[in-house]
Amino acid sequence: MAWNVFKFCTALRGLGSIMILLVLGVVGVSYYAVVITNYGPGLAAGGLDSLIAFIVLILFHCLLVMLLWSYFSVVFTDPGGVPPNWRPAVDEERGDSDPLTASEFPPESENGRIRFCRKCNQLKPPRCHHCSVCGRCILKMDHLCVWVVNCVGALNYKYFLLFLFYTFLETTLVTLSLLPHFIAFFSDGEIPGTPGTLATTFLAFVLNLAFALSVMGFLIMHISLVAGNTTTIEAYEKKTTPKWRYDLGRKRNFEQVFGMDKKYWFVPAYSEEDLRRMPALQGFEYPSKPDLDSQEF
Repeated sequence: MAWNVFKFCTALRGLGSIMILLVLGVVGVSYYAVVITNYGPGLAAGGLDSLIAFIVLILFHCLLVMLLWSYFSVVFTDPGGVPPNWRPAVDEERGDSDPLTASEFPPESENGRIRFCRKCNQLKPPRCHHCSVCGRCILKMDHLCVWVVNCVGALNYKYFLLFLFYTFLETTLVTLSLLPHFIAFFSDGEIPGTPGTLATTFLAFVLNLAFALSVMGFLIMHISLVAGNTTTIEAYEKKTTPKWRYDLGRKRNFEQVFGMDKKYWFVPAYSEEDLRRMPALQGFEYPSKPDLDSQEF
């Protein structure tokens, strides 16, 4: 009997609450090591040490706020689903203005750019894929992320990218700030602190170094995907396709994810104006190159 990988993914999704607690646990260990144990007391030291401690603490708390804001935005934002009985506004193949009816699009057929999901038994918009774990079609689905207990799709992809970005910055900051204390473990001199605080510092350094390195690779991969206006699934599906219909140039590709309002680029939110003037942010319509409109995805 063939092994069903999706059953394994479903089991992992059941660990969602545990994964959230794990993320918060790493944050808690890092907070205790940086703020409570090492740099919080350093504020009273005076001189250069006090200034360094102040700068580290300000950066740490600012990045932590943005990290948690982005993280819970991914967790609690629906990635985008297809409304029941959704239909394209027009029949793009015939060029008329009459909405398609179910009789014109039987489940057994494909009709160019207009696609049908046999599992949901309904039409699906461009760049939409069915998630076997969620049991529904997700708009511009990228992947199912166990760490956020959610699918990453059109409506929360920007939040996911910001979560990666701020996680990388925060874990890098913690790693660098705890590096002198980590090196002290291997020195011959006496190390101040209790066994508990020393163990917490050592653990926080190792965890943050591991996360910084792993998230860096993941962040670089997604930056390349954004630059090409594609998703993880699409990158796999079009690996033999030399040209991509949604690749509009790096600037426009970036705006398709982050919006055009620069004030909102680094926060997990969109301006009302961007949501109104950019249909791509809603997940149903995407500008494309006219000469490549025959591609099916």
